[in-house]
Amino acid sequence: MRILVTGGNGQLGRCIALAAAGSQNEYIFTDVDDFDITAPKAVDLMIRCNNFDVIVNCAAYTDVNRAEEHEEVAERINATAVGYLARAAARYNALLIQISTDYVFGGNLNNTPCTESQEPNPTGAYGRTKLHGEQAIMASGCRYIILRTAWLYSEHGRNFVKTMLSLTADKPQLNVVFDQCGTPTNAHDLARAIVTIIDNRLHEGHEGIYHYSNEGVCSWYDFAKAIAAFAGHTGCDIKPCHSDEFPSPVKRPAYSVLDKTRFKTTFGITVPYWTDSLHTCIKTLTSHEA
Repeated sequence: MRILVTGGNGQLGRCIALAAAGSQNEYIFTDVDDFDITAPKAVDLMIRCNNFDVIVNCAAYTDVNRAEEHEEVAERINATAVGYLARAAARYNALLIQISTDYVFGGNLNNTPCTESQEPNPTGAYGRTKLHGEQAIMASGCRYIILRTAWLYSEHGRNFVKTMLSLTADKPQLNVVFDQCGTPTNAHDLARAIVTIIDNRLHEGHEGIYHYSNEGVCSWYDFAKAIAAFAGHTGCDIKPCHSDEFPSPVKRPAYSVLDKTRFKTTFGITVPYWTDSLHTCIKTLTSHEA
């Protein structure tokens, strides 16, 4: 099979490249410099001329705060461009695997993990535009798997883990919100799951929406505490605080834990616990610093 991965220079794209290194299938990685998914003619030409069996769309506008000020840009990348990919996938009989987000939830108060059948209700521009992307896929008639994930991190790119490693190494005290809960997800775990689904053809007959994050639940405060502990940054006093102590242009979900039952039952893929995967990432990052 031939697989196109957009957003190849992002953290998930880079993790997929590592996960697919030994694959018998052909993975082709692109990024904005060589493939503009917001250009419909370029999208059609790319899919038509390269005979792709699967498209994995990792390209996205992910700056949650800036999306409030630049919603038109976020909409163009997260929704309009996704529609171009979806219609091309339908036209040339390719499967589209779209990476979506827990931020499609948040408008309703929840204290149980979000299922795929739960009605989305985003609270900000980022979540709205990602939801519009999902809707464009479903309207296109293409074969698709939408994977909603949450709190992605890795040794690549900018993310919460790398920010906290830097801050807890330098600051004597740090306040982190405790009233927003979700599940951290190591991008390598998600990447391996995606490659497993493709290479083992587990997607055949199982199109639809699925949730994937690591197992467990924590607040951003718990997440920060675990990062500092695994890194040995004991000199920083991390204190819990309320989210309203940090004025933000966007209201983030208070509880966006994803229920992964459907994913595990359908694909039979084991999902690691969040602290185990975090520990692995911290060891990688700290070994690079040594």
